[in-house]
Amino acid sequence: MNWTWPKWRAVLLDLLERAGWSAGQVFFATLLAGGSTVAGLPWSYAATLGLGAAVVSVAGTVLQYLGRKTDLAFWPDLGLRLAKTFLGSLFGSFVAAEAFDIMTFDWATALDVAFLATLTALGKGLLARGPVSSAPDVRTSPSTLPVDRYEEAVARPR
Repeated sequence: MNWTWPKWRAVLLDLLERAGWSAGQVFFATLLAGGSTVAGLPWSYAATLGLGAAVVSVAGTVLQYLGRKTDLAFWPDLGLRLAKTFLGSLFGSFVAAEAFDIMTFDWATALDVAFLATLTALGKGLLARGPVSSAPDVRTSPSTLPVDRYEEAVARPR
């Protein structure tokens, strides 16, 4: 596998974009679910969950690249991103729990945050897709990277 510098740069930008969006979505979903006043918001908890989501996003995306499962159509790619966001949010909740115990863990809050983060990921993916063109050769992407840069990152080397 012979990767050029533009390919490496595109892949690193793809990893950064996915991790950043995952962290941001989970961070803000945690704040939305966490309280009504700025002083009462769980800032450190939200940051921990966001960091956990970013780690899961990077790990999942690296596994995708290693398995050569990156060149997916729009809907399967978006579905995979939604699943990684949901699982990343849950992972962040497990990490943020002081001592994880399946019986005392606050599943309702963790699932609420995961649902909100996944909903924002769906919105981001649909907005990133933009209007669907009637031209059949135009490919859409759930990424906010420019389409040519995203194509360069996910295309299989020849």
